[in-house]
Amino acid sequence: MKVNRHGRAKVLTHEEIQQIFNHGLVFDRDRTLFGVCLFTACRIREACTLLTTDIYTPKGLVRPKLILRKANTKGKLATRSIPVIEDLREILSSYYTFAGKTYLFPGRSDGHISEDSAARILRTACQRVGITGVSTHSFRRTALTQMSNAGIPLRVIQEISGHRNLEQLQKYLEVSEEQVLGAASSLAMLSPVGQDVGKYGYDDITLKQPHTKG
Repeated sequence: MKVNRHGRAKVLTHEEIQQIFNHGLVFDRDRTLFGVCLFTACRIREACTLLTTDIYTPKGLVRPKLILRKANTKGKLATRSIPVIEDLREILSSYYTFAGKTYLFPGRSDGHISEDSAARILRTACQRVGITGVSTHSFRRTALTQMSNAGIPLRVIQEISGHRNLEQLQKYLEVSEEQVLGAASSLAMLSPVGQDVGKYGYDDITLKQPHTKG
């Protein structure tokens, strides 16, 4: 967990997500920004640099896929297209009138909101609701961990996350104590305790030596 901006970004619970979005973040722009991060598992830079025309049609309708352009991705590896689920579509539809002419999230830095500004906004929001250990990366880690816990194959998750390889992706995924306990508990099915091992019982498993005359 992050402490003073060091360590791994916290994976958020459902309750913490509700607190941040409903009581921490104040403005529509900020809720939409981090909603994009949560529902696409994108990096904060990728969200900050989204183009309005990549989100909305000329008629103002939300496109079925959100485009993350190669030039704005880490390592500039490839352009990614992320399906827009209904929850995100509703958020983006409500935000349309606030979108910038060029960038989805307008700001002073290069025409779009800066990563540092987004980080400050999130820190203030988390302080407001008393949640610690959160960074802008928390939404990405939370989304990827949720998909993994839902049983989505890592190769499919990689298509959304944009990681170069599966090893990098696996470093993002959180393993909970409950999951570890569940994995260990699954071994109970191997236990011989209480099972019928033969008509002689456990004491008769050892082979008896044949009787010989002395």
